[in-house]
Amino acid sequence: MVWLEVSVAGAMNGFDLSGGLLPENEIHQGGPPRDGIPSLDEPKFITAAADNFLKPGDRVLGIVYKGETRAYPISILNWHEIVNDRIQGDPVAITYCPLCGTGLAYRGEVDGKATHFGVSGLLYNSDVLLYDRETESLWSQILSKAVTGPMKGQLLKDLPVWHTSWKAWVKKHPNTTVLSIDTGFNRDYSRSPYAGYGDSKQVYFPVSAKNHAYHPKERVLGVTIGDQFKAYPFIELARLKTSQLTDKFAGNQLTIDFDFENRDGTVTDQNGKVLSAINGFWFAWYAFHPDTEIFKAK
Repeated sequence: MVWLEVSVAGAMNGFDLSGGLLPENEIHQGGPPRDGIPSLDEPKFITAAADNFLKPGDRVLGIVYKGETRAYPISILNWHEIVNDRIQGDPVAITYCPLCGTGLAYRGEVDGKATHFGVSGLLYNSDVLLYDRETESLWSQILSKAVTGPMKGQLLKDLPVWHTSWKAWVKKHPNTTVLSIDTGFNRDYSRSPYAGYGDSKQVYFPVSAKNHAYHPKERVLGVTIGDQFKAYPFIELARLKTSQLTDKFAGNQLTIDFDFENRDGTVTDQNGKVLSAINGFWFAWYAFHPDTEIFKAK
């Protein structure tokens, strides 16, 4: 993979990086220009029964919001990375970074105003930097925070999202709808532009911190409570004789229900609240949180 970087007076891809929360020299151009990876702004959905594209083992991001369930195939998100959606009338942004394996969902609004996101073409720690079309501020996906522009320092409200197989999602949510491949774009959704990347040890772009305790693409559940972080690698969870773990972290008792086969899991606190855990590659979690605690099976 070859990429070019263009920086003139603190600008890159047309974004002003000066005065931001991230070191300018650690923001990299991923290759495509701004909106070169087009977001889906008018997504169409079909029922699970009507879908004839997905195979049982295909990965999806799933969301349950105000009683409605939707699935977003990774095979589509690989080409678009952002879906600006509306569920029950509320703006919702579904985001996916193929390089970090991270799928996050947000309420698509800031300060009560609907916000529409695009793909900036820029990366920090190999993770996609979103931008909002209203102010052209850049947002770090993994940090869920605006890092440049008028919105700098603002946080997005995370929504719980599941990263699992289509078979597992439909079994749990048979009435789900699913994002259609009728996107309005000419893309071959049966082919991944990142073929082989998830198994390779190669990380395409520089990251600020590395740790070789696990394969770079080992999947982990990353939990943030306050200013403390903890990673639950699936390879460690697989050593347990159960699919549920009770753990104490940051003064909280957490329950981790995990599905090793589908590399998915949920984290709830002692009050039964589902936390917005990040399911992604180990290298990415560590790059953002080098002071993370790590769960290790006894």
